[in-house]
Amino acid sequence: MPQQIRVRSDAESSATNAAKLETLWILTEVYHPEEISTGYYLTSLAEGLSSKYEVKVLTGQPKHMARGLRAPKLEVRNGVEIHRASATTLNKNVMLFRLINMVTIGIAMFFRSIRHFKKGDRVLVVTAPPSLPVTTALAALVRGASYTVLVQDSYPEILIAVGAARQDSSFVKLVNYVNRAVYKHAAKIIVMGRDMNELFQQKSAGLDIPIVTIPNWADLESIRPAPKESNPLLRKLGLLDKFVLLYAGNIGHPTDVESIIDAAEQLLEQPEIHFLFIGAGVKKKWVEEQVRDRSLTNVTVLDYMPRSEQSVFLNACDIGLIALINGMWGTAMPSRTYNIMAAAKPILAITESGSELAQVIDEEQIGWHVPPGSPGELTEAVLQIYEQRSELVRMGMRGRLAAEKKYSLKKAIGDYGNAMS
Repeated sequence: MPQQIRVRSDAESSATNAAKLETLWILTEVYHPEEISTGYYLTSLAEGLSSKYEVKVLTGQPKHMARGLRAPKLEVRNGVEIHRASATTLNKNVMLFRLINMVTIGIAMFFRSIRHFKKGDRVLVVTAPPSLPVTTALAALVRGASYTVLVQDSYPEILIAVGAARQDSSFVKLVNYVNRAVYKHAAKIIVMGRDMNELFQQKSAGLDIPIVTIPNWADLESIRPAPKESNPLLRKLGLLDKFVLLYAGNIGHPTDVESIIDAAEQLLEQPEIHFLFIGAGVKKKWVEEQVRDRSLTNVTVLDYMPRSEQSVFLNACDIGLIALINGMWGTAMPSRTYNIMAAAKPILAITESGSELAQVIDEEQIGWHVPPGSPGELTEAVLQIYEQRSELVRMGMRGRLAAEKKYSLKKAIGDYGNAMS
C-alpha cells in the first residue's frame, strides 16, 4: 500500500512555528488605538517582536487622546494577542483622577497577570504608571516568569522635577526602596538614553543588574522632509513668510514652555519670527492665557493633531523646539526628537547639559541647546539661528541621515530582540 504524504497548509505551519516560540508579555498602560508616543512605540515594538516571540500585550482601555473609545477586551492585531483590563479612564489631567486611574489599572492588571503568566514566560513592563512594575514584578515572581523593566520615565525623579515630591521626603525614600526591590529581581533594565543609563547605574548600585540602552526611533516611513514653502498648514495659518519655531507634542508638567513664552514676548519686535504650538496637556491652558494676556501676536496655539498628519505639521517650521524643565536629566528622552530629525528639521532644545537630548544634538551637529529657565539665552539663540538660516537645510539633512542610520524601527526591534534573549 503506497505511503500517504500529508502536506501541511501555511496556516498549520504557522501554528506549529508559533507553538515553538517563547511567550513574551508586554505590559503597558497605553497601547493601540492610542496614538500618543508611548502607545505608538509599544504597539510598534510588540508587532515587531511577534516574529521572534508569541507576543501578548496586557493593557487598559484608552484614556488619553482616544478616551471614551471602548476597545475589545481581547483581540489579535498584526500577530499580537491584546488583553485589555477594565479600570477607570478618568481625565488624567486632574491629579486625583490620575491617581484613581493608576490604582484601578494596577489592581486589574495584577490579577490578570496572576491569571495569565506561566512559568518560563518573559515579561517586559513599562514604568508608566510607576506602580505597574511593582505589581508586575510580584505577579512574575509568583508565577515563575522573568521580567525586564522598560524605563520610559524615571520615578521618583520626575515627580521631584515637577515639584510633586521633595527629594528628602519619606515618600521618595519609600519609592526608591520599592524600586530597588523591583530591580533586584529583574532580568534586565532597558533605558532610553545614556544619561538614564548613568542614573540607573546609581539607582541599582550593588544589585548587579544588566542595564541596556535602546533609544526610541523615528517614524521614517510616514515622515518625509518636505519644503516649508508649500506646507498646507502654514498656508492655512498665513505663516508661509514667517521664520517658524514649532513646539509639537505634550504640553505637560515636565515641559519648560514658560521659557518659550518669555522668549516670544522678548521677540515681539521681530515680527518675522513666529512660534507655533501644536498639542495638548495640563500647561496648554496656561500657554493660551499668556498669549492672550501678553498680546503675543507672534504665537499661534493649535489643538493636538493626529499622528497620521505629523509629516505635514512637523514640516511646518524652520526649527523644531523641545523644552524640558530643570531636573529632567536622566529621567526621560523626548521621543519627538527623532521625528523632528526624520522631517530634516534642526532642533533648538531647552535641556540640561549632558542629557541624552543634548548629546544627540551635539554629536550629529543638528541644532542648539540652552539650559532650562533661561529665556534670555533662548532669545539670543533664536536670533543667532535666524541670522544663520541659510545653513538650516544642510543641518536638517544631517538629522535625517542620522535618524535613518541610528534611530530606525528595524534597528530598535533587533536591539530589543537581543536584549530579551
